[in-house]
Amino acid sequence: MELRSKKTSHCLSLLFAMLPITTLGAADLNYEVRHHRALKDHVGVLTISDQGVGYQQLKLTKKQSTDPKKPPKLDTVHFQYQDIQELWVSPNKMVLVTYKDRKWLFGIDKEFEFFLPEGKTFEAAFTMLKDKLDRRFVAAMADAQVQADWELPVKRLGMIQGSEGNLMVGSDRIVYKTTSPRQSRTWRFQDIENVSTSDRYQLTLTTFERAKNHYGSMKGFNFQLKQPLDEKLFEELWKKLNRGKGLQFLTSIEERNHISK
Repeated sequence: MELRSKKTSHCLSLLFAMLPITTLGAADLNYEVRHHRALKDHVGVLTISDQGVGYQQLKLTKKQSTDPKKPPKLDTVHFQYQDIQELWVSPNKMVLVTYKDRKWLFGIDKEFEFFLPEGKTFEAAFTMLKDKLDRRFVAAMADAQVQADWELPVKRLGMIQGSEGNLMVGSDRIVYKTTSPRQSRTWRFQDIENVSTSDRYQLTLTTFERAKNHYGSMKGFNFQLKQPLDEKLFEELWKKLNRGKGLQFLTSIEERNHISK
């Protein structure tokens, strides 16, 4: 029986290796991933469903199988979406931030980092999650389905190095598209706390993404604009973002007459 069990486990490992992404159900996705660990990465299966995100290690590492103080045990975790503080998704990397403290790191929240094999992407997961989760979902990808009402070529300023791309404003979200790895973003209007500008060649988006250099705070994205920003377009964008927060604005006589018709 033990030999049969080992053979079954080995066959499952081969199956997942051949099928890095499979459909488990109507809305379930399954990925073969590399789970980043401090000492040695693990290979396992990442499952994304309507209920949450789970991870199952596929096989024991050498240390796990030979440690006499601990019985062999594969790592298994599952988090409902309400227990996920932030779910960060790029084309080939996913970071799950929990509410659990790491006592040996002065209470820093516990994170799980998962990487896909070369040539595979989290595109299907992005499509599934982009309108399902609240502002705790961070899309480090450019949504190709967004139709831009207007766009500008920009440079995003960084602490060490920036990136260049296009900033596209759609009817309900803003996309920053760049070829720089993991720098693209898609923000729904509800993912943006504020938008501001100091002049026609500068724009700042303050988002609910966690800022690592300011623990627990929101993250700002500062853009240099390669073309001047139209004042009316900015004002319209600002109003759209703030109307979603329940703010009311005074309208002109012409606007009121148009609404009444």
